[in-house]
Amino acid sequence: QVQLVESGGGLVQPGGSLTLSCAASGSIGNINYRAWYRQTPGKQREWVATITSGGTTNYADSVKGRFTISRDNAKNTVYLQMNSLKPEDTGVYYCSVATNRFTYWGQGTQVTVSS
Repeated sequence: QVQLVESGGGLVQPGGSLTLSCAASGSIGNINYRAWYRQTPGKQREWVATITSGGTTNYADSVKGRFTISRDNAKNTVYLQMNSLKPEDTGVYYCSVATNRFTYWGQGTQVTVSS
């Protein structure tokens, strides 16, 4: 059974930093890409960043230059380094892993940016 477990969320002041982790376990198969999304109450889930199997990264305009997605294949883990956090970055952050057949999701981790 495939499981994705996010960690690293919490409360941080504006301008601060957090690093989210997403560890995958189970037999996933060939991964096409890993991604982070976020969701705030009353809004649709929003794409944040992607890293492909080849290492290519892409970011939403709202986080470009502030967030960095990376991975550790040996640990089967994807990270999201978040710097210069703003109140509008508040939300539940989800990681996903996509293969040719399935897209797997984690349970989410809360990030709150507030003074």
